[in-house]
Amino acid sequence: MTRTMETLSGGQWVASDAWLDVHDPSDLREPVARVPAMTADDVTRAFGHAAEGFAVWKRTSPFERARILGGAARLLRERATDIAADLVAEMGKTRAEATGEVGKAADFLEYYAGTARTGYGTLLHDVRPDTRTSHRREPLGVVLAITPWNDPLLTPARKLAPALAAGNAAVLKPATETPVVALHFARALHDAGLPAGVLNVVTGRGSAIGDALIADPRIAAVTFTGSNEVGESLRAALAARNVRFQGELGGKNATAVLADADLPAAAKAVVAASFGQAGQRCTATSRVIVEEPVAERFTELLLAEVAALRTGPGADPATTMGPLVSAGQRDGVLADIGRAVEQGARVLTGGDRPGDEARRHGCYVSPTVLADVTAGMNVWREEVFGPVIALRTVGSFEEAVTAVNDSVYGLAAAVFTRDLAFAYRFADEAECGQVAVNTTTSGWDVHHPFGGFHDSGSAFKEQGEEALRFYTRVKTVAVHFGG
Repeated sequence: MTRTMETLSGGQWVASDAWLDVHDPSDLREPVARVPAMTADDVTRAFGHAAEGFAVWKRTSPFERARILGGAARLLRERATDIAADLVAEMGKTRAEATGEVGKAADFLEYYAGTARTGYGTLLHDVRPDTRTSHRREPLGVVLAITPWNDPLLTPARKLAPALAAGNAAVLKPATETPVVALHFARALHDAGLPAGVLNVVTGRGSAIGDALIADPRIAAVTFTGSNEVGESLRAALAARNVRFQGELGGKNATAVLADADLPAAAKAVVAASFGQAGQRCTATSRVIVEEPVAERFTELLLAEVAALRTGPGADPATTMGPLVSAGQRDGVLADIGRAVEQGARVLTGGDRPGDEARRHGCYVSPTVLADVTAGMNVWREEVFGPVIALRTVGSFEEAVTAVNDSVYGLAAAVFTRDLAFAYRFADEAECGQVAVNTTTSGWDVHHPFGGFHDSGSAFKEQGEEALRFYTRVKTVAVHFGG
């Protein structure tokens, strides 16, 4: 029987008259859970609860906030086995990937529990005698967090941990494909003692509740991770209002392999960055640029690493690459591969959907490497968000940097080289918010500021202390104590 889960609103676990089925992408035949399909009225009530919760939470001691965030982190770790199993079931990650995500979500709560104990402000000199002036950071109010399906536990933690640490209340809208682990996250905070209304989770279809989510006048800020199309529509909808917007959007991340690189290490890193989570990461490597003298040898090593991957259900310990999140995502990636071939790309491996009995009911795409890719092809320019690498060969370091920067995006890039001068030049010249040398484009830690340039997002970074800039406003206070 399909498990039914309630959602958190106003400190209570609530159901609804209609339900949203959640499916396992490794086998779509039966739902694994169902969650409330909330209405616009439910959304309005959630914002009302958040406003009431903010009035309490902003006056709550930072030390009490830290205690609650730390308590929620401990609960996530204690419940990690069950949460990871649900993450595998609703999103398709491997067991190892899901377990790692639970740990990283707890890391976010612990990190920001620490920052909650630290004052946000500075004592300033004042030209006026007998006057002490300071500036401080205060919470904004009610934050709307809209999170994607690819990291359905980590992304709510990345956004809500700093928002709550700073004293804000929140309404969380998880992706319709993967709401289950977001409810686990909410339950951990609730069970740790979060006051009623400080966090409210709205589950349901965007077509039914999207307008109510964005139109509510109590919103002080919106933080969004997802597609450029949706992100730009949100930015436009909020532009006429005094609502702060943070967008973490698309990427078309490149790795450059120079002629002096450690080629086996580079091949391993590219496969890890390209095919981890079946390529469904905003920081996944999707373009690989290789200097011509080592292109043939690197390609051999790359294909050997790809051949060692094992595609299957995430719950199978032998699986190293799970399915895509949905049939629609699978079909879109296969269409992108087909278009690349029509435009002249050559499939070196993969390019298809596994047809065996064990996987035919799932959302699988074979790990794919495309050669003979040119700069004019869609697969070079557009985000595929699946297990697909586009290979190009260049003649020099300068050509490699030009190819890396040949994108409207600017999220992550990597270079493999033994030359320190090339490493530092690449870090200087790559038009990306995240630059790696001799390691993967993915894998940034909770205290590392995270975010891209150009069409990859807004000016506000996530993670680290930078995140607190988005979730707070600055107030300057002068106190005259003379006669």
